[in-house]
Amino acid sequence: MTNLLPKYDIIVVGAGHAGCEAACAAANLGSRTLLITLDMNKVAQMSCNPAIGGVAKGQIVREIDALGGQTGVITDQSSIQFRMLNSSKGPAMWSPRAQCDRMRFSFNWRSTLENTSLLDLWQDDVVRLLLKDGKIEGVYTSLGVEFRAPRVILTNGTFLNGLMHVGRIRFSGGRIGEPPSFGLSAQLKELGFEVGRMKTGTPVRIDGRSVDFSKLTEQKGEEDFHRFSYVHVDYKNSLQKRSCYIAYTNEKVHEALKEGFADSPLFNGTIQSIGPRYCPSIETKLFTFADRTSHHLFLEPEGESTIEYYLNGFSSSLPWDIQLKGLRLVEGFENVRIFRPGYAIEYDYFPPTQLYHSLETKRIHGLYFAGQIN
Repeated sequence: MTNLLPKYDIIVVGAGHAGCEAACAAANLGSRTLLITLDMNKVAQMSCNPAIGGVAKGQIVREIDALGGQTGVITDQSSIQFRMLNSSKGPAMWSPRAQCDRMRFSFNWRSTLENTSLLDLWQDDVVRLLLKDGKIEGVYTSLGVEFRAPRVILTNGTFLNGLMHVGRIRFSGGRIGEPPSFGLSAQLKELGFEVGRMKTGTPVRIDGRSVDFSKLTEQKGEEDFHRFSYVHVDYKNSLQKRSCYIAYTNEKVHEALKEGFADSPLFNGTIQSIGPRYCPSIETKLFTFADRTSHHLFLEPEGESTIEYYLNGFSSSLPWDIQLKGLRLVEGFENVRIFRPGYAIEYDYFPPTQLYHSLETKRIHGLYFAGQIN
């Protein structure tokens, strides 16, 4: 039978930020590349906060730009606010940050991928690696398709055996409303890889029509010209600029949230995974900094024209009603309505000590891990 599929030089699994950059880089360097993703409508989805940059990350985005990557360019095309954080300090602490239109960011990334020569796209779930004599040969998908390549890059993000938590409610998924990916973790564990479980989370999404903005502190973007990309400057951004807003928790909010601690998977033993230090949940902050009477919250728009807002600083896995009860005790949120509560997600990851500096795995020649899978 004639082989209907081309043989690729590189296959990238997962079209999050790491996967999109990996696929573009490979193709732009002349490799015939295939990018496989569960949903082509969610390319480079800004799952957590629709922003790029900040302390450390802003530097990384500019380093990617200097190497010919796309994140800085697409951020400039999609931004609805730009600020230079820590500008009152020395230049080493300056940190560029852009609030983006989440849907436009994904659209611009997909357009970039579709217009990259030597890059093909395939919507499917990779469930198994194809191996021979300790070397990668390709991947096998849930549709029963075998794609062949001597190099495979896994950028699966939070999807490997993903499990989400809202209070005592648990359900499988890689993101809210999206299925997890099964099969790869089990195979890699059988091959001798060390597999761990990571916990991260995301905040409540708020209906902006229900917020009293007069009680919040407005945080406008900077008027003078800024951008992330210094390599590609021929972009156009005519998007309407939006403000962010600062709110504060108080002791009444803290007491209301503590009522749900017994049902929190972080405290009742349901979640055993480790979490990132740089992004603690609101309940972790209340527990760790018990002497604090207030915490900053940042209300940030999800896009140019949407009424949906993200509440930065309020990541939570508490029961939905406890989250809502606590929110309505925040000044300005007395009558707040939400689109969905925050949730925690556990997923499989692979400690990066199993990689060479090239990100190639030490156990399987031609297999690479990139992004949050590490």
